Amino acid sequence: MHNLYLALDVETRDEALQLLKPFPVRPAVKVGMELFYREGGRFVEELVDLGYPVFLDVKVHDIPETARRTMRQIGKLGVTMTNVHTLGGEKMMRYALDGLRQENDTTRLIGVTQLTSTDEHMMQTELGIAGRLDQAVIRQATLAKQAGLDGVVASVREAKWIHEELGDTFMTVTPGIRLGQSDDDQVRVATPREARMIGVHSIVVGRPITRANDPMAMYEQFMREWGQTYETNR
Repeated sequence: MHNLYLALDVETRDEALQLLKPFPVRPAVKVGMELFYREGGRFVEELVDLGYPVFLDVKVHDIPETARRTMRQIGKLGVTMTNVHTLGGEKMMRYALDGLRQENDTTRLIGVTQLTSTDEHMMQTELGIAGRLDQAVIRQATLAKQAGLDGVVASVREAKWIHEELGDTFMTVTPGIRLGQSDDDQVRVATPREARMIGVHSIVVGRPITRANDPMAMYEQFMREWGQTYETNR
């Protein structure tokens, strides 16, 4: 299990490889929709071939059969982890897992619950989901576990609830990690140390590292905050 996935929040293959160039040891990386839609599966395969553990973050959300067929293709890429959106429902998640396992029995499949840019007011008034945010997240995470997924993406505060309800072995992968106060569109954030203390399995960090003057130094700072060294993120 990799403690920190570095989000490659850039537009092109060349920018991504340039960002990774200073790292003496290949970090675990997250390829999101922006980069994947530009460079495609061949670039993901290139990263895997170069030795980078890849979390492919494309949040598959479609009818069950389309999700299954999509995951079959993702399974061929050799990534360490990928995801679906839990709002697609339990059947879609089960179909997606089936498609993935037809091609790959090691890639972890996790589900996105509520985006870290969503707060309770937005969830209720814009998305039309009644109840508290924690109730919605637990409901979605429970469906993911019932569907056989390995875990979910959730904020740190929700990870605590998830572990209390679904057990410590059900994976939580947490974006919205900052060293200090957030000044961007993430509204449910935490520090690496807070995430580790709650029992989060992996954190995802993008802009605070990729937009830093010295990305490598900032990466090392996040690892120290987590309580590990750069070399132990393996």
